[in-house]
Amino acid sequence: MVSAPAAQRQALDFLSRIGQADGAMARIDRLKEEVGWLKVVFGVLVAVDASLLGWLAQNYTGASRLLVVAGTALAVAVSFAIVHVNRLAYRRIEQLEDA
Repeated sequence: MVSAPAAQRQALDFLSRIGQADGAMARIDRLKEEVGWLKVVFGVLVAVDASLLGWLAQNYTGASRLLVVAGTALAVAVSFAIVHVNRLAYRRIEQLEDA
């Protein structure tokens, strides 16, 4: 007969292994999750970039020069971040094809 603490440990060990291959998440599953998170980050960055560009288009004549310069610099930085995240996502997708 198994003692209560040992039975509880066995149940927890079993529950911790559900959906895992040999105690570690399979590489393909990890890559899928990473692509999913990159999609979220990409969407947020696109929304921020569109908002910044919209604000600049509406307020470039009435806003202070500092705000316009800062908004432009931030829009450029966010655009570069979008390109970077896009490249990362495509690399992960290629890794999924190779896996």
